[in-house]
Amino acid sequence: MDTTTDLQAELETHRRAVDTEYFDLSIREIVRMVEEEEIRVAPAYQRKFRWPDAVQSALIESLLLGLPIPAIFVATNKDGTWDVVDGLQRTATILKFYGIDVPNAEELQFADKPLQLTDLNQLKKFSGLSYKDLPMPIRLMLGKRYVRVQVLSDKSDPEVRFELFRRLNAGAVALTPQEIRSCVFRGPFNNMVEELAGTEEYKSLLKLQPKNKMDGTAEEIVLKFFAYMDGMDDFDGDVIGFLNNYIKRRADDTDLEADRRLFLDSVSHLRSVTGGHFTRVGVSVTPVNQLEGVLIGIARIFKEGKQPKKPAAGWANDEKLVGFSTSGTNSRPKLRGRILRSQELFS
Repeated sequence: MDTTTDLQAELETHRRAVDTEYFDLSIREIVRMVEEEEIRVAPAYQRKFRWPDAVQSALIESLLLGLPIPAIFVATNKDGTWDVVDGLQRTATILKFYGIDVPNAEELQFADKPLQLTDLNQLKKFSGLSYKDLPMPIRLMLGKRYVRVQVLSDKSDPEVRFELFRRLNAGAVALTPQEIRSCVFRGPFNNMVEELAGTEEYKSLLKLQPKNKMDGTAEEIVLKFFAYMDGMDDFDGDVIGFLNNYIKRRADDTDLEADRRLFLDSVSHLRSVTGGHFTRVGVSVTPVNQLEGVLIGIARIFKEGKQPKKPAAGWANDEKLVGFSTSGTNSRPKLRGRILRSQELFS
C-alpha cells in the first residue's frame, strides 16, 4: 500500500467515527430547550461562564441588529438531549438577558439578576435596559433571530466527543481533561468517582493550589486510583489516553460497592496516619503523584486480606518514594516504583 493510500485509509477510518449535522434554531427555541432540559450544561462547565457584562451586551446587540454570531456546538446523548460543547458564553448570555435560571445549574441562576445592557457601540438608547424593558415588538423580533447549532450525534465514538471538547475548549473556557471526562463519560462509575471526591475525609487529605480546587484535580486522583490499581502493568505513559480508555470501559458499571469500600478504607487509613493534609518536607501542597501511589499501595495490602501498618516516622520523605514520585513521573517504571514502595512502607 503506497503512502497516499495509507493516508486516505487513516483519514477515512477517523472520519467514519464522526457524525454531525446542523440546525438553525431561533433564540426562542433555544431558550425553551434549555428550560425543558433538552439542552444541558454539564456541571463542570457551569463555573466557566466568565464573560463581563460589556461583552455579553455586545452579543445581544449583535443579535438585535441581526448580525451573525458563531455557531454553538452540542453533542447528542443517548436520551436525545444535547450537551453544550462550545458556546457556553453565548448560550448563558442569552439566558442571562432573558433572566432565566438554567435547571440544575447552580452557577447559572439569572432570574434575580438579569443582564442589563451596557457599553453598546450602536444601540446607545438600549443601555441600562433588560429584556423585560424592551417593547413587545422588539422582544418578538429578538426571539425569532436564528443561531446555527452544530450537532455531534450519539453515533460518534466517545473518544471523538472527548477530542471535540478538548479542541473547542482550548481557549477561554479551558476545561481540564478530567472536566471533559465528566461531560463525556457520564454514568454510574463517573458518578461514584465524583461522589468519592466529595467525601470530607478524602478532601481533608488534599491541600491544593487555589486554581486546582475546582478543576477536577481531586476527581482525577480518584480515577487514577482505580485505573492504576487495575492496570498498573499496562500503563504506557499516555495519562489522558489511559484514563479515557479506562473510564470509557467502566462507564456503565453498576457493581461498584467493593470499589467504593476499598477507596474509602484506603483513605481512612492514610488519614489516620497523617492526621491532616498529606504533604512532605519542602512541599507546601499535596504531591498528587505521591498521593496516588500511597493510596494504591495501601489498597493493595487491603486486597491481599491484610491490614496496613503505620509506617516509620518520616516515611513521606522516604528517598525511594520521593524519587519515584518526582521528575518524569508519567512512566511505567516510576508508577510501579511509587506504588510498590508505598506498599512496602505500609506493610
